[in-house]
Amino acid sequence: MTKILVLYYSSYGHIEQMANAMAEGARSGGADVDIRRVAETAPQQVVEAAHFKTDTAHPVIEGPDALKQYDAIIVGAPTRYGRMPSQMAAFWDTTGGLWFTGGLIGKVGGAFTSTASQHGGQETTLFSIITNLMHHGMTIVGLDYGFQGQMGVDKVRGGSPYGATTIADGDGSRQPGAEELDAARYQGKRTAETAARLKG
Repeated sequence: MTKILVLYYSSYGHIEQMANAMAEGARSGGADVDIRRVAETAPQQVVEAAHFKTDTAHPVIEGPDALKQYDAIIVGAPTRYGRMPSQMAAFWDTTGGLWFTGGLIGKVGGAFTSTASQHGGQETTLFSIITNLMHHGMTIVGLDYGFQGQMGVDKVRGGSPYGATTIADGDGSRQPGAEELDAARYQGKRTAETAARLKG
């Protein structure tokens, strides 16, 4: 059985919901899945003033060496000015030892994100995550067009060939829709299936 990590950072719970759906999809693809989050690095007064969501069932990842035990790692984070937030970047900045030893080469990776608007940097944020994974030698699984729920302009919807996405609106009031959660499940399942094939 392949082992998959869904690693995320979520300020207001949108990415946390997508992480849960991603894990559901990976499990449906036959994988054993763990969900972990990266540590909050914002000052406590900022967390409180911005009303960040701090209650979660998912523990903080133990450290970069924990990544070695997984066959695939799917990384989710909201956008910060078109890139991953500092909380997630800070974690990946600690993985130099893994890079030096090639600890993640040949593993499968993927990304998902959330933005306030439809043109709020979804694809650049996904790429800011994916570039880290590619530098580690990982094989990337996106959200291919086998998932047709990302098509059409009849309503607000997330989705990108580079990874599942959701749109939160400027005040965070819009929650992930059914199709966006299905997109995460689809990508999670495809990641599990790909990891199983590569593991042989």
